[in-house]
Amino acid sequence: MHYDVIVIGAGSMGMSAGYYLSKSGKKVVLLDSFVPPHNKGSHHGETRIIRHAYGEGEEYVSLVLKAQDLWEHLEQLTERQLFLRTGVLNAGSQQSPFIKQVIASSNKFGLPLEKLDANQVHKRWAGITLPEDYIGCFEPASGVLKSEECIRAYQQLAKSHGADIKVNSPVRNLTVQGDGVTVKTDDQSYHAEALVVAAGAWSPKLLDMLGLNVPLTPIRKTFAWFDADEKLYGHNGFSAFTFDTPEGTYYGFPSISGAGLKLGRHDGGNRMNPEETMARFGEFAEDAGDLERFLNRFMPFGQTLRHGKNCIYTMTPDEDFIVDLHPHHPHIAIAAGFSGHGFKFSSVIGESLSDLILSGKTENDISPFSLNRFQ
Repeated sequence: MHYDVIVIGAGSMGMSAGYYLSKSGKKVVLLDSFVPPHNKGSHHGETRIIRHAYGEGEEYVSLVLKAQDLWEHLEQLTERQLFLRTGVLNAGSQQSPFIKQVIASSNKFGLPLEKLDANQVHKRWAGITLPEDYIGCFEPASGVLKSEECIRAYQQLAKSHGADIKVNSPVRNLTVQGDGVTVKTDDQSYHAEALVVAAGAWSPKLLDMLGLNVPLTPIRKTFAWFDADEKLYGHNGFSAFTFDTPEGTYYGFPSISGAGLKLGRHDGGNRMNPEETMARFGEFAEDAGDLERFLNRFMPFGQTLRHGKNCIYTMTPDEDFIVDLHPHHPHIAIAAGFSGHGFKFSSVIGESLSDLILSGKTENDISPFSLNRFQ
């Protein structure tokens, strides 16, 4: 079967790219090993935080602001609620590099940010108790994305522009010709002039078929929901949050529509092979124990574990993304290694991938995410 563009991976980045490419008039097919949205990758679990005063580096701020605009436009196009403006509280020691970067990003880009001491944080959010040397940096314009609903929204639009989405279709072989690419699944062979690889934890295997040895490490991650006092932690009064602590970096969400307080740990985790069955939440004692210790220290109001889930981080050595063209095949675009903080950017990354395929360049600044930094 012949297409203009094949997209491998119909998750967050791939589904977004599929929409922008099909919108441009390209005949597009998206191939996914599962049925998106699904629980095998990095986009499930209902919600993701979108922060603007970015603690991971100033180079992300312009991208995340563009991503925010695109999410809001997507809401209008699909008439779906995708974003909740809960605000985001970034908390940590005044000496925390993460907190210092949040403040620096806010200052450089003129972003709204309220700096609060530990007592002021507790006064505003009675469910939070901070050590005296911690501060809170509250971003009132940030909030929560409904991640699986975002996938469905891009899927809806991609299909409306004629994109084909082939589910349960893992790629078995991938070859490059001068005039395009051929991708084989179990029951079909696809040819196209251009290719986007956005396959999450399965990217190393596919990139190897393209002659690239990229340092990507899949990591098993867990997160959980806890029964909580809705007056303290309900989304009408409580914000999303990121805490930088000596024990690790934690993130969480208010209880949305009674779902419970959601909590995860950003760092740590266990290496895994995505081809193998991932250990279920609770098979390791630390799955719940680590999160419960955080709650006992910072939100000590009797939360009880409700249930937990797993997802996969695909890590680069520097924890920055890879968004680039193949160094030897400019008709192939690659998006990989989003290192646990990529979902919020998937709107603008999808647009950027489409730009790269259509013209070889994009107005979005993706220069920090080049492949050549690993050469």
